[in-house]
Amino acid sequence: MSADKFSNPVVRWIDHRLPIFTFMDHELNEYPTPKNLNYFWNFGSLAGISLVIMIVTGIVLAMSYTPHVDYAFQSVERIMRDVNHGWLLRYIHMNGASFFFIVVFIHIFRGLYYGSYKAPRELLWILGVLILLLMMATAFMGYVLPWGQMSFWGATVITNLFSAIPLVGDSIVTLLWGGFSVDNPTLNRFFALHYLMPFLIVGVVILHLVALHRFGSNNPIGIDPSGPQDTVPFHPYYTIKDFFGLSIFLTLFAAAIFFFPNFMGHPDNYIPANPMQTPAHIVPEWYFLPFYAILRAVPDKLGGVVAMFGAIAVLFILPWLDRSPIRSGNFRPIFRIFFWVFVVDCIALGYLGGMPAEGIYVVLSRVATAWYFLHFLAILPLLSVIETPRPLPQSLSKSVLGGNAMAGVASAVKEKVR
Repeated sequence: MSADKFSNPVVRWIDHRLPIFTFMDHELNEYPTPKNLNYFWNFGSLAGISLVIMIVTGIVLAMSYTPHVDYAFQSVERIMRDVNHGWLLRYIHMNGASFFFIVVFIHIFRGLYYGSYKAPRELLWILGVLILLLMMATAFMGYVLPWGQMSFWGATVITNLFSAIPLVGDSIVTLLWGGFSVDNPTLNRFFALHYLMPFLIVGVVILHLVALHRFGSNNPIGIDPSGPQDTVPFHPYYTIKDFFGLSIFLTLFAAAIFFFPNFMGHPDNYIPANPMQTPAHIVPEWYFLPFYAILRAVPDKLGGVVAMFGAIAVLFILPWLDRSPIRSGNFRPIFRIFFWVFVVDCIALGYLGGMPAEGIYVVLSRVATAWYFLHFLAILPLLSVIETPRPLPQSLSKSVLGGNAMAGVASAVKEKVR
């Protein structure tokens, strides 16, 4: 659309000199989108909305937060009790982190099932994994800020992991701490980084969207559109679908905020940090539990750290591990079975990460960890060779309308021409 087609004269004047409105109209309105996307494709936009919610509430909360070990806990209590609507802002931010991870995890599993990491979208996938890594770092540092018992001891345990790195590990820990223990310099560092990193995430998200629009969205059958007959404009077809998904998301989000705001948190974090008293069971937030289970499954400290970071690193090389030319799991019957086994394995790791590191829980954690890496490093490459996929549809339109429907449409067109 050219600037002359905009009815508003101010918009026309700006767009003629800086064509941002033309760009937005093409990318958010006219953008051709596969016509067969299902509701699992809503979670990308939901992740973007969650990020905006977290940034806005975080900026407002930072105005009343004091990053000092003597005052941090009290400043959070003051936000909850004395700041106008402070309790609401904090509950939105606190639960928003959990909902952000829920949305992103579903988004990732959708990509795993439908092969959204395959060529030519490898870089799109890699940028998505990088966003996950930045989210985890941001969430960890944010969990430290309330300076409760779990905040302090979680920071102590996780930062100490870097000491396992040969030669430079102790120097890295000292740099993170700003001294020789988790103390005020640590809290100041984490507060500064926690405030900064969401804007870094925004930058990577922009790159993620540019990479997405380079080749377009993947779709449930994994076939690229062959022409205009296979696509529809993004607006209104998918904006209304996204708004419906957003209404469901906000309903569940509001229910969590107003009815069980502390369900996904740990009660020990309402106890002020005490370096002299170790909690009975140190656990991170729920979205870290699968990786925490992997960390504890390996008896060697360095091996556990390597395995935990390897669980993320293996996602970066996934496009080159799964060499099957078929993207969608709908047409890969054996892959589909192993995919759901993998989902169960990840849920099991999350459960085991919250259990004590003793007895049968350790054994099960090792089995689940072994299966996690086996899935990516052995099963997927093997399936690429031995699996016989089902036949793919001839086109997106044929998969949506079906053979009889397509014949009916063709007949109707011919009749109209006559």
